[in-house]
Amino acid sequence: MINSSSVPGSYPDLDSARLTDVLFADGPESADVHGMWRKAVSTGLFRHRSDAGTRERWQLSYDRLRILNEELLRPEDLARDPRGLAALHEWAAVVDGATATVAGIHYNLFLGSLLDDHLSPPRDLSAFYGLDRIGTFLCTERAHGNDAAALETLARYDREREEFVLHTPHEGAQKYMPNTSAVGGPKSAVVAARLLVGDRDHGVFLFLVPLSDHCGTLPGITVTVLPERVGSPVDHCVTSFDHVRLPRTALVQGEHGRLLPDGTLVSSVGSARKRFLHAIGRVTVGKLCMSASTLGGCRAALAIAVRYAHTRYISGPVAGRRVPLAAHRSHHARLLDRVATAYAMTFLHRAVTERWITHASEERAAVERLVALTKGWITWQAREIVIESRERCGARALFPVNGLAEYPANADGAITAEGDNLAIWCKAAAEMIFGHPLAPEPRPAAGTESLTDPAFLRRAVSAAEHYWHTSARCDLRHGTAGDALGRWNNASAAALNLAETHTIGQASDAFATAIAHATDPRTRAALHDLHVLFLLHQVHAHSGLLLAEGALTRDQVRALSHTQHVLTARLAPHLLALTDAFTIPEEHLSSLPMLTAP
Repeated sequence: MINSSSVPGSYPDLDSARLTDVLFADGPESADVHGMWRKAVSTGLFRHRSDAGTRERWQLSYDRLRILNEELLRPEDLARDPRGLAALHEWAAVVDGATATVAGIHYNLFLGSLLDDHLSPPRDLSAFYGLDRIGTFLCTERAHGNDAAALETLARYDREREEFVLHTPHEGAQKYMPNTSAVGGPKSAVVAARLLVGDRDHGVFLFLVPLSDHCGTLPGITVTVLPERVGSPVDHCVTSFDHVRLPRTALVQGEHGRLLPDGTLVSSVGSARKRFLHAIGRVTVGKLCMSASTLGGCRAALAIAVRYAHTRYISGPVAGRRVPLAAHRSHHARLLDRVATAYAMTFLHRAVTERWITHASEERAAVERLVALTKGWITWQAREIVIESRERCGARALFPVNGLAEYPANADGAITAEGDNLAIWCKAAAEMIFGHPLAPEPRPAAGTESLTDPAFLRRAVSAAEHYWHTSARCDLRHGTAGDALGRWNNASAAALNLAETHTIGQASDAFATAIAHATDPRTRAALHDLHVLFLLHQVHAHSGLLLAEGALTRDQVRALSHTQHVLTARLAPHLLALTDAFTIPEEHLSSLPMLTAP
């Protein structure tokens, strides 16, 4: 049911600029950060180039990387700034997913790992700051993806010469998919390899390895270009090492391990697995960056689809009269649902990035789990959004020249990168079963609650989370004793539902916080309706469970669709304003033939 007294009034002349202020309120210097990257990707080199060949586009991504680097006074500061790195990904991915990829690898995974190094005296990284050398990151192997702690590339320490011998023992240990080709100029890599000293295996550490110079690949290193993949093209390769000698200073050191000249490893971290997780700690910021890249891409896809819906006219119900696609409820309702989700994704990403930046040391495990959940949910939602946006534009959107065709594949790449979504969600969900507090006991619905009250809808989401949490605990306890995999298999379905409903709740909370910071009444009213629309979509998906648990009454379940219809009708006239708030550069939009040609 709809309680009319709780529904905000209309919001004529909704100002997209005020919505923009709320969307990009991302910390004390956020406006400058987002404005800087938005301006950078508005320049001529970033115009859409679907006519370019694959290798030309590989080079173009590195040319664009150098343009972005010119915006930085101190590249090392960006590598230390998760908020700035995420903003870079948001805007680069709007125009070129490949540029976002190589930028994230260079600044976060490569430079970030080296800046976390405790080598004394410090390394000279000036060549990487100026992009005289490009940095890349080699962790995943052909035979080891999500089980990276089992990597088989070897770095054997030679005590007499105080050197490491880096070697790929078999094809399964070849480094898979790093951007190690000759395109872009000389490159170096941070390579994950197993540290061997005598007959002792100390686990996986990182090593700084020069790969190429202006004449090509260095001796002992083999780089094989992989076949072209879908999406924005990156120079993905397979890379292997044949007894490559490295100085002792090649080891990236820290609290997790320092190697003395005699081969003694000094570490304050107890196990080889924990040392490895410490060594690849930049992957957590990488998850924020992957989320941000799909966030920027899906907002751009929605902006394109909504603009097309208002400029593409079709025959109307009255003979001789043509109407825009956006006039049809069947068309604009689907886009509005996705716009509401995109706002929720944006606010969640802002909140989680802030949590990561400000967390205390004792909170690290919980916040890392939240980052993983956020990465999975945002990238999965982004794929749904870009597919919907592509479909709403019909056949034209299948042609890369119109700017939409690559977004789904780019989202697929982010879903797999920095930890495959399902794998990282399984890990997070397993931890949550007994390592996360239960949501509050659900309060039975009285039937008088308004379906436009976000607090009531949020309690419904919490009720679903509580159900799946208790179910996962029960399922785990009822698994076969001594069979760890069997017990997890028994509980995994409920645990993954727990992970999803918890993340949706976090997105709703972030949405509510963003609304609270909006000062303009019309902006607050529109955001309120958008928040409710987002929650209604989530509650509708779980309505059977919520009815069974008493969190919704039968009348409330029946009224869900009508409530969505009312909100959609009120928001539909403002669809353009809601997506104009994404401030996708006009230089990019005007370069897409679909939006400029009849």
